[in-house]
Amino acid sequence: MRFAVVDDHPLFREALSSTVHVAFPDSVVDEAESLDEACELIARSGAVDMILLDLSMHGVSGFDGLIQMRSRFPQVPILVVSGLDDAQIVHEAIRCGAAGFVPKALGKAMLTEAMTEVLNGGVFLPKAYRRAGGGDAPRAGADVLERMRSLTPAQMRVLGLVKRGKLNKQIAYELNVGESTIKAHISEIMRKLGVASRTQVVIETSSLDFDVILSGRRPE
Repeated sequence: MRFAVVDDHPLFREALSSTVHVAFPDSVVDEAESLDEACELIARSGAVDMILLDLSMHGVSGFDGLIQMRSRFPQVPILVVSGLDDAQIVHEAIRCGAAGFVPKALGKAMLTEAMTEVLNGGVFLPKAYRRAGGGDAPRAGADVLERMRSLTPAQMRVLGLVKRGKLNKQIAYELNVGESTIKAHISEIMRKLGVASRTQVVIETSSLDFDVILSGRRPE
């Protein structure tokens, strides 16, 4: 297995890498101190099983780092390992597409449990955070899904490519239409989803399974 540890603090990177090696002795761990370095490493390796990501890094605001990594590598699960431990931040990270959240203060045993859960296809939250704020998540997800049902098939295709981090010019090339058409689609997508920016589009839809939605099947 291969892991990417993304944290701008050398001691925490070393501690995270050590925990990964103890839990998975045959694993390969790539370390990065910035998002740009992480993207280069992951793109170069081509086969990362999990990203361990700190939210609070130099030059990163709010959930932008998580959103960027989800957009660039939508198939790779991201486990947030953060010094932040507010319940609202924890659940918002899950809404933005994280596969799990571990406060750094909880230690190596909890991190190992989280990595195992995520690698098995689950979503990990420490017990103390599983109730706080959790009741609103299903309702919020259902609301987003209902709004998405108003999108046309063409808008759904554009939305899927936006979620994957594609630029307007790239989307236009891939769909063989003009860039002005893509801009019009994105404006209509934002209107139907009730958001004001492209970033909010990604946030609102990040927890939904695009493969399920684009195929026309209801998520389980």
